Amino acid sequence: MGKIAILILWFWVQPLYHFEASEPTFKNKTFSAKVIRIMDGDTMEVLYQKTPVKIRLAHIDCPEKRRSQPFGNNAKIALSNLCFGQQVMVYGENYDRYQRLIAVVANHKKQIVNQEMVKQGMAWHFRKYSKDQLYAQLEATARKNKIGLWIDAHPVAPWEWRKPQKPSFPAKS
Repeated sequence: MGKIAILILWFWVQPLYHFEASEPTFKNKTFSAKVIRIMDGDTMEVLYQKTPVKIRLAHIDCPEKRRSQPFGNNAKIALSNLCFGQQVMVYGENYDRYQRLIAVVANHKKQIVNQEMVKQGMAWHFRKYSKDQLYAQLEATARKNKIGLWIDAHPVAPWEWRKPQKPSFPAKS
């Protein structure tokens, strides 16, 4: 019985490997594509040769839209204003654990969208994954000038916002 189960599992899983291998890889590739969807402040979808590609903007982390973090919706709108519907240049770097292409994106005005999000105070420099000091400088300037989310006296970084909250139990009396 065990051999049959393994054989069935192999026939079921094998097409998945074949499918993954046939998908194009954009790691370390540069290409032009049209922005067709903005998911949140640091995630978008582009259309490249009739194929949708999900992109996670490199070097930055934006407030969470899904969990109603302050400025989450503002960040999505800012990203949309920078590039939605436009033909952009995508500089692919790598893939994240969700199979999104981590990339730097330049809009039709030749602005680096990732940097613009930090300049507008709509993103943090994601120091955990980026050592690029330009992003650190852009964030410091936005903080100093209280631009965007930096108007908040105590902004919470998205990586802190995403951490699971420990349940609070009432004190025993």
